[in-house]
Amino acid sequence: MYRLLLAPLQPVTYSRWVHLCVPILMLAVWMFIEPEAPWFPLLIVIPLGLMPWMRLAEGLQARFLLTPNDRDSADSGISAAKSARWSDRWRTLLWLEIRLVVSLMAMLATVWLPLFTAELIGTSLGKTLATDVRLPFTPSPWAAALLAPVPLVLLIVIVVLLGELMTAMARRLLGPSAAERVSALEARTEQLLERTRIARELHDSIGHALTVAVVQAGAARAAGDPEFTDRALSAIEDTGRAALEDLERVLLVLRESAQPPSQRPTLAEADRLLESARASGATVDAELTGPLERLPGPVTREGYRILQEALTNVLRHCGPVPVRVRVEVAVGRLDLEVTNPLPQQPVLVTGTGSGLRGMRERAALLGGEADSGPFEGSWRVRARLPLERIR
Repeated sequence: MYRLLLAPLQPVTYSRWVHLCVPILMLAVWMFIEPEAPWFPLLIVIPLGLMPWMRLAEGLQARFLLTPNDRDSADSGISAAKSARWSDRWRTLLWLEIRLVVSLMAMLATVWLPLFTAELIGTSLGKTLATDVRLPFTPSPWAAALLAPVPLVLLIVIVVLLGELMTAMARRLLGPSAAERVSALEARTEQLLERTRIARELHDSIGHALTVAVVQAGAARAAGDPEFTDRALSAIEDTGRAALEDLERVLLVLRESAQPPSQRPTLAEADRLLESARASGATVDAELTGPLERLPGPVTREGYRILQEALTNVLRHCGPVPVRVRVEVAVGRLDLEVTNPLPQQPVLVTGTGSGLRGMRERAALLGGEADSGPFEGSWRVRARLPLERIR
């Protein structure tokens, strides 16, 4: 009831009114041509409804007039695409037939009910209008004055109800098909996976840069050596610059810019990570064997991030301790291992453990595995990434 009271103030009421009256124009033109066969337009729309582009045209019109508040989004529940299957064509044809019938009802109400109001007003003034409209009864002048607004109120009610009916029918008959819903779901899933990957990229890259900067700044302050401080500041600068490049690339992806994003780092650039860890005071014993520059793109990029996160965790949790890094391109797989001694006293750190989980997820996406934990008195991070499935 409250919605009916507000209906005359809502723009959507009048846009739906226009939508209801548009098809009657074709019927009106036909009535001038052949008034003896008013049903013929129902046959004319059959070949139109079977044309693929008709679903697109009707969907766009329904979005703009029936759901103007959601016309630019999928929230309208109305598809704006051509018919891809015969089921879409038959639904479009049924929609056109129903629309013609409902349009005739809306047009009759639009024409006759205001005329009834005019007749009632004339009766209340004691005048007879020269129209073909005749009231089913002859009220007294005062009763006619009281009843004059009733046809207009009834017209608004009919328009609102028919508008709601056509909106529901549009969502049912012009809504996305099962195949379109599956495609939309797949696109949404891909979008969520991409956002998760970007969040992981930011965590690994920016987290590594901040950890290195904090450790190096603390070591430089404790050392009190100008030469060591100079090296630390230089390393912080290099690490920060690399993090800014990664941040710029991620932001370009998020903005969906037309400019191509920067190339993600690969294991061929692993020396940058090792030198950054060494500049933080850690002693890094690295052994990189095999053609790292020839690794498949997904493997070398995810391998770089796993190595980056492993070194970040060493500096964050243990400080500048000796680190042993082994990266080997074996037969059919890439082996990566980072080992460091456990600290004598636990270091107070904050975190959610998302780094270790991220390493496992990266490996799992490539069909590999990653694990971490105590090993012979040390802490070891190990990952194995297959190569055959990626090529």
